[in-house]
Amino acid sequence: MARSRLLVGLDVLVAILLAFVQIQIAGNLLKDRPGFAFAFVAACLTATVLAATVAVRRRWPFQALVAALAVWIIAYVTGALWGAYVAVALALYTVAVTEAPRRSLRALAICLAGAPVAVAVDPLHGWVAAAWGTAAAWLLLGGTWFAGRTVRDRRLAALQAERDRAHQILVDERLRIARELHDVVTHGMGLIAVKASIANHIADDRPEEAREALRVIEATSKGALTEMRRLLGVLREPDESALAPSPGAAALPELAERVAAAGVRVELTIGDAYDLPEAVQLTAYRIVQEAVTNVVKHAAPARCQVTITRTATEARIEVTNDGAVVPAVHPNGGGHGLVGMRERVAMYGGVFTAGPRPDGGFTVTATLPHQDRESE
Repeated sequence: MARSRLLVGLDVLVAILLAFVQIQIAGNLLKDRPGFAFAFVAACLTATVLAATVAVRRRWPFQALVAALAVWIIAYVTGALWGAYVAVALALYTVAVTEAPRRSLRALAICLAGAPVAVAVDPLHGWVAAAWGTAAAWLLLGGTWFAGRTVRDRRLAALQAERDRAHQILVDERLRIARELHDVVTHGMGLIAVKASIANHIADDRPEEAREALRVIEATSKGALTEMRRLLGVLREPDESALAPSPGAAALPELAERVAAAGVRVELTIGDAYDLPEAVQLTAYRIVQEAVTNVVKHAAPARCQVTITRTATEARIEVTNDGAVVPAVHPNGGGHGLVGMRERVAMYGGVFTAGPRPDGGFTVTATLPHQDRESE
């Protein structure tokens, strides 16, 4: 709003300046001619009307152009004013900026057609002067129209770029949330499915172990629901400070305890990964979570080794298991879990590999470049 008022104020100043200049020129040209007073008053009125079209051109661009064009022709027919096409050019510029291309092109054609008519009927100049005047008018009108179209195209390009950026942010956020939901649901449901299967087989013969399996199911489902509520909070709550912290390296021991109940013993070697940036810790946690979930689903019971090493420029995550069964690999490079891990690593420009070990089991490795906090 403030910028709009500033531009309108600038138009008013330009209109006043244009009227002043045109009146001065008219006074100098008419001072030695008979009937000076009447001709000078007519010139002042004509200059004032043209200035008014310039002052209101942003609010009513096309109407201002039509009015300026009409006054221009009248001014040249009566000989009341010279250089009136300057106001027409300013109004035409606004039309080119604000109106659709076809509409502004029609306006240009009308103005170009009106220029020789206006100059040709000027009673005070000959044909040579009329030709030069027409050429000058065409040059100014065409130049201002082209400038207006250029400004319009740039504004539209900037607006489209902003829309594309906003759309890409939305897509990236949805993809991030989809990954989070996949990791939460897959991990939780995988453990629940394994323990439910165990409980179903031993319910009659070993009720105590069945109850232990049900306790694991209860704890796992509660944890999954908590994380899902956090993710839904991201969708609802614009204030990120109100959200629970994202899981990081400190949450890995709890993850190891949960999967141990499903028959996968996890050995953690975390080192100083607690000092990694929060986003990197979250990515590392999700990669480990997905990897050990795959072990639970495809290779349990098994032993799993999780190692996270950190340097000043990168974090390396390695998850290996010695299970007898190798996780199924999709022909295109992995199921949703491996694809999700690969995409997470790609966001950092890192390196991701996953494949069977020569002596059995499976290995997942990921390298995440990062900026050391101490160097920030």
